[in-house]
Amino acid sequence: MAFWGENPGIEELLSFAKDTVSIAGDKALELYGKGNPGVKFDEELVTSAEVALVNFFRDRLNSIFPGHGVFGDPLPAEDYVHGEKRYLWIYDPLDGVANFQAGIPIWGISLALLENFWPVFGVTFMPVTGDLFYAVVGQKAYWGEREIRIPDSGEISNESVLLTYSRFHNQYQSAFPGKIRNLGSTSAHIIYVARGRAEGALLANVSYRDLAAAQIILMAAGGKIHRLDGREFHLSDYLSGQRIEEHVIAAPEGSFESIRMYLKRIGEE
Repeated sequence: MAFWGENPGIEELLSFAKDTVSIAGDKALELYGKGNPGVKFDEELVTSAEVALVNFFRDRLNSIFPGHGVFGDPLPAEDYVHGEKRYLWIYDPLDGVANFQAGIPIWGISLALLENFWPVFGVTFMPVTGDLFYAVVGQKAYWGEREIRIPDSGEISNESVLLTYSRFHNQYQSAFPGKIRNLGSTSAHIIYVARGRAEGALLANVSYRDLAAAQIILMAAGGKIHRLDGREFHLSDYLSGQRIEEHVIAAPEGSFESIRMYLKRIGEE
């Protein structure tokens, strides 16, 4: 394998990320859909797949960038550093594990890079369909070689789509006039908003890993993640790894309020 040293450029780092998720995708496909049909959720298969994919990533990273950090290990001092120690990778080996083990194609592998705790880029790969999404912070978002940008969709109508989590109908009353769907993958929900295929995605019970890469792609495409109460959402607040308990909405810039007005938590006045 190539060794790029302590000062690789963004293009080299991005190339490493794209290659890594692609190879990881091939490895994941070897186990895809092979869950035990006698159980509703084959935890043993998912655990085996995640362990194998994490070990693959760590081995590959150590062979090419041995001084880089990995999210989940003890965090380095939160100050400015030079050299390889300034890089931290956030790797999500399987987002959409229920789909993965059941043979449903909506699941993915994500990889994001931070430099001195500032996001650099995010990459998300959906192995079954071969769809690769990526964006460098401050630049455009891409689906393969095609630029993606959230279009001006106009008013929400009965053809609009809102993506949600699985227990949405137990917790919300909704007057949303369009279609409400759960596809089983947080990163896929965010990516489909970034592609303009959904007006928004209501997210719950998510983690830093779930959002790190997809949020970068969403923002590059013209979207944003908002707290449900309207306050600013900062993913960096969760860098220590704690669960994100609050509900948030991924939506185009300027569309958050028009989506939120259709949602009401059950039990709230």
